[in-house]
Amino acid sequence: MLQDFKKFILRGNVVDLAVAVVIGAAFGAVVTALVADLVTPLIGAIGGQPDFSALSFTINDSKFMYGDFLNAVISFLLIAAVIFFFVVTPINKLMARAKPSEEVDAPAERECPECLSAIPAGAKRCKFCTATSKPNK
Repeated sequence: MLQDFKKFILRGNVVDLAVAVVIGAAFGAVVTALVADLVTPLIGAIGGQPDFSALSFTINDSKFMYGDFLNAVISFLLIAAVIFFFVVTPINKLMARAKPSEEVDAPAERECPECLSAIPAGAKRCKFCTATSKPNK
């Protein structure tokens, strides 16, 4: 049973997943700090109040604190925007540059001009009607 556990743990995708979780948590902390310390105060400087947690309304002595929800939604949108513009977009551009250009392969077969049967692209003579033709280049 310990051998099976060892095989499971040392399988490549389990180790990769563990590394991804650790790096994701660290990156999440960096992005959260960026949003909380730079982007949110910038929005506050432009728009006025950066913290909406005090916003609420009351109905029949029940207090609804919608400001915390509004803070969470804005924080989520800002984090998603930062990740998209500073991580996803640059990575996609790098991957597009690194991707090898796809060349279109020549067709494996072509049509005989005499009998219209399919013949290999490099053939000089049709095997059905023995017509001579030049291969496509």
